[in-house]
Amino acid sequence: MGFVRSSSVHLTTLAVCALAVAPAGAQEPGTPFATFAPGAATNTNSIDYDVWDEAVKKIVISMGPSLRQTAGRPPDGYGTRRVYGHTSRYRLEGSRVTFSFLDATIIGNLAQYRQDLQMVGDKVDLQSLSRNEQLAFWLNLHNVAMVEQIGSAWPVRQPRSLEIDGVPLDDAKFITVEGVALSLRDIREKIVFAHWRDPSVIYGFWRGDIGGPSIQREAYTGDNVRRLLERGANEFVNSLRGTQKQGGELQVATLYEEYAAFYFPDFETDLRAHLAKYAKEDVASILADTSRTKAVIKEYDIADLAGGAREPSYSFIEDANGRAQSFRIPRAMGALLAQREEKFRRIMKEGRTGTVTFSEIELPDEEGKKDEVE
Repeated sequence: MGFVRSSSVHLTTLAVCALAVAPAGAQEPGTPFATFAPGAATNTNSIDYDVWDEAVKKIVISMGPSLRQTAGRPPDGYGTRRVYGHTSRYRLEGSRVTFSFLDATIIGNLAQYRQDLQMVGDKVDLQSLSRNEQLAFWLNLHNVAMVEQIGSAWPVRQPRSLEIDGVPLDDAKFITVEGVALSLRDIREKIVFAHWRDPSVIYGFWRGDIGGPSIQREAYTGDNVRRLLERGANEFVNSLRGTQKQGGELQVATLYEEYAAFYFPDFETDLRAHLAKYAKEDVASILADTSRTKAVIKEYDIADLAGGAREPSYSFIEDANGRAQSFRIPRAMGALLAQREEKFRRIMKEGRTGTVTFSEIELPDEEGKKDEVE
């Protein structure tokens, strides 16, 4: 079966291609976020996120596509009087961050990298970059900061319980860009949601819990941001934590209700149109067979492998041939990875594998156009 190895993630100073000097224009009093409104793209500069790309490839594990079936009861031996590990019915969906393997050095490097990203705004005229470049910057900054803060506080069962100096993590202004203090919520709602009309952007923000969109195993860039957002939307919409059916009712994630004011003002009509864009056969049938929508699906447990707790008992890991490995992991984590392995075997057996991605294709009548997220 598969297993996770702890490995150092070395984060170095961010490399910025073709630096441009940021203008020193004054902000309008009372509206500090107005400075982040995208302007006309006047240059083709890009930001290098290779460091973050290397990091997420090491610390993020995909649980694979949803089979639209609950994970059921945890296997016997998951815990004794105290239950360790994940018990969520959605534990085999989405992706997981290996927080239990991130030591103080790695967390410190993540904090330094987040600060490096913040300083990009002092060296680059962000607003003159392409809209895709700007969007990639905000998505990466948000997700780096989220991983850093959860990693610093781990073990924690639910990320939404975290605070910084008594302020909830989502609202704490611990990020500074171009002299403006920002919270994670500010990045989402006052910058991205305020200036990007495409609701696919909601799938780019990782909130740290099982019930939300997955964190991708690639850094966002100006070139791939559209593709990764589409991937995240397809995965989430067609997962049980995104959509379910109860009688004649379409049940959806509470996340959609949280973002309704920005993208789904006519909640029933707008959300159904959005879901239909990404719905595969199972979800398309739910949309056709239901007449009302209710936002009730939620799961706030941490999206890690260990369930937000340090388990005192460990197991040796076996490979696919049953040979013991020297690497030890907590029993509950081993059980979760075994379930994941079994899920992938089923996917292979049922022929559900294969993803075809088209990138950088110019159609005959679209020469020179960029596939930008509006």
